[in-house]
Amino acid sequence: MGFNAKFYVVISIIAAGLLTSCDATKRLSNNQLLLTKTSINVDGKKTNSETLSNFITQKENSRFLGIPFKLHFYNLARPNLDSILDEKIYQNPEKVAWKTKLLSRKQLDKDVQSRLALNNWIKNTGEAPVIVNEARAERTVNTLKRYYFSKGWFNAKTSYTLETSDTNRAQITYEVNRGKPWVLDTIRTKIGTALIDSTYRATIKDSKIAQGQQYDESNFTAERKRISEVMRNSGFFNFGQEYVLFEIDTLEEKGRVLTQLQIQNRPIDGINTLVRQPFKKYTIKEVNIFTDFNYETKDTTIRDSISYNGYNLYSIDKLRYRPQAITDAVLITKGSVFSDTDRTNTNRYISQLRTFRYPSIEYVENTNDTTLIANVYLSPRKKYDLGFNFDVATSNIQTIGFSFSTGLIIRNIFRGAETLDISAIGSIGSSRDAADSGDAFFNINEFGGNLKLTIPRLFFPINTEKIIPKFMSPTTRINLSATSQTNIGLDKRTLSGSLGYNWFPSDGIINTFDLMNVQFVRNLNPDNYFDIYSNSFNRLNSIALNNNYINPGETLPIPEGANLYIDDVLRGNTNLNPNDSDFVEVSNIQQRQIRLTENNLIVGSNFSFVKDKRASLFDNNFSIFKMRLESAGLLMSSLSNVLNIKTSDDGRESLFGVNYSQYIKTEFDYIKYFGLGNKNTLALRSYFGIAIPYGNSGNIPFARSFFGGGPNDNRAWTAYNLGPGSTSSTNEFNEANLKLHFSTEYRFPVAGNFLGALFIDAGNIWNVLDDIDDPKATFTNLNSLRDIAVGTGFGLRYDFTFFVLRGDIGFKTYNPSVESGSRWFKDYNFGNAVYNIGINYPF
Repeated sequence: MGFNAKFYVVISIIAAGLLTSCDATKRLSNNQLLLTKTSINVDGKKTNSETLSNFITQKENSRFLGIPFKLHFYNLARPNLDSILDEKIYQNPEKVAWKTKLLSRKQLDKDVQSRLALNNWIKNTGEAPVIVNEARAERTVNTLKRYYFSKGWFNAKTSYTLETSDTNRAQITYEVNRGKPWVLDTIRTKIGTALIDSTYRATIKDSKIAQGQQYDESNFTAERKRISEVMRNSGFFNFGQEYVLFEIDTLEEKGRVLTQLQIQNRPIDGINTLVRQPFKKYTIKEVNIFTDFNYETKDTTIRDSISYNGYNLYSIDKLRYRPQAITDAVLITKGSVFSDTDRTNTNRYISQLRTFRYPSIEYVENTNDTTLIANVYLSPRKKYDLGFNFDVATSNIQTIGFSFSTGLIIRNIFRGAETLDISAIGSIGSSRDAADSGDAFFNINEFGGNLKLTIPRLFFPINTEKIIPKFMSPTTRINLSATSQTNIGLDKRTLSGSLGYNWFPSDGIINTFDLMNVQFVRNLNPDNYFDIYSNSFNRLNSIALNNNYINPGETLPIPEGANLYIDDVLRGNTNLNPNDSDFVEVSNIQQRQIRLTENNLIVGSNFSFVKDKRASLFDNNFSIFKMRLESAGLLMSSLSNVLNIKTSDDGRESLFGVNYSQYIKTEFDYIKYFGLGNKNTLALRSYFGIAIPYGNSGNIPFARSFFGGGPNDNRAWTAYNLGPGSTSSTNEFNEANLKLHFSTEYRFPVAGNFLGALFIDAGNIWNVLDDIDDPKATFTNLNSLRDIAVGTGFGLRYDFTFFVLRGDIGFKTYNPSVESGSRWFKDYNFGNAVYNIGINYPF
């Protein structure tokens, strides 16, 4: 352990000792008790259930590492300080007189007010002592009893015990004895409307309650909701949950519950009394769409209208949309049975068009039959929107950088509710790794533009309605972009384009399919490679010097001398042979040079699947699963004869002088959150990715490879500085084509909006099934898993509500790049830690 770590540990121990020595009860009177612990025992066993914990109406002061820091901080404040200062100063004429000689009366008052403000700040920032309140304990007992009753333990007994000490401290233990649970026996029905009864029986297999099931009030609530949804999606427009009733009867001696489901006929106000009539099934008679509705002009005369495919479209001004563009987004159809789902899906689809604000949909009953008129009110957004963004960033190659972007959104550009996004990006930065020290301070820049057209339907040569129906809100994306990048020497120009589709099969599920994704990357200055990647050059130059290729004090000229030496070594024109480690090292340097300087042509397709179970922003019990599959080069290989693709000297096929890439890549990412109560959360992440080259490629393009480290990965290593395998990470950018990553993070409140975290990150990258021969960098079998790097650390975050500012400190706990036997806790100190700053959580 280094000096810095020892110093911080000593300081922490001293601070903890001082705080624990403070008397947490010094602000309490003799008849008050400080609540130090609450717990719940269920049938004699302690439980940490978050649900039960939330029922406790009075909990002990929060603690960190077992110490109530906020309580101790609160006790630093003086109670009744205003009265004390008034008595000691203002009610003492002599003290006021000599103080006003030193200070003016205004300064004296200001000094008193500042002392009061500081005292109040300490109180507000700290946490007042939680004093035992037995009335609140009784409320908790009653709440626990009601909860277990609702879960079927009708005879549950609840109580609490209060344990006190001589130091004005107390603990409360809540006891729950559940007894025998009650289960459902016969479930009978009493349904007034025959159509309702037959619809219910047709869906009874989906019922949330069943004979033999333990009584649970939440199941009855769920069943009431299910029945209402079934009826309202089956044409019963006037149906609601309030019409579903359950009559419960208990058999005391058997511990069983008799249930009767009751759905009476619809109540209607008569002349002098309430009349009940059977529910009726409704169909849609007309669908009216008002394309430019707003409340200011709602009474204005309609000037334009058209009937299209069973829909009536109205506009105050001239209709600005092609009818099909609007009707495709409306899933309520003429002649169909009324369904709430159609309304919900229509709302979602129209909102995703980005052309209208959230729509308003109303149904009007026809008094002389069982039909409805559906009115859809659309309020258009502005046709043009202009936005700007500015950002400041740092990275492993950039000391400081400034970026800006501007975007223009044009809605309904072709009268089909399409959206065209036109954006421009630009950035400038400074790097201390520049090849020429005489360069300007800003020696990195990137400029580019992007066109993105979103079409609110599938733009495909065949009809896909049966495979991807309209309720899945399908869209087509056409994207074109170009960037020019000056990145301290190599410089790149990138052209890319894609044709893709998005659709949403159900809530929380997103499917994305890129039918065609093309990217061309051209390196403008490949001869600058060894100027930029100085680590590779220094290793090459050292090998040349050690093997007497150059004299002491000499340096290989760049690029001719470096390239010539590589060529001489690999052709056998030096004293090195293929079995020498230096020969292998030179070969690896050349392979990396070729990979990072060759132009890339990637023509592929990919499919992504996302299942997000998060119910809301406040949900802390959810999971997210992501899967992505990408294939590149298959189409190019199939069309080689048609496109007249030629074979280069190295046996690879090329188009326009560029070898196209061929590979298959897949990624799996799973995230799981466990809410532990009181803003405590346990978050887990597991990730696996692999990209396998084949055919025309011996490796994966740099832009498609994996890297390890960084603020959202293994935080004990900087980005691109981890791996591959057990190599010593001497390259500026370390990447490979296989990746494993696992993270566990415990998040907890600290004070106010400040949150803390403890984390463990594990993982690495390897080469596999490609042209890399280095055994240290290659995944060969399960023994390679011993090269998984482990980082641990802690972090502090501040929650701004709309985003979280995050700072994490990572320590290399297990470093596979050092020799075996010295990998655990090597350089485990603050001096060798990695400090990360990020926005929002890492996963």
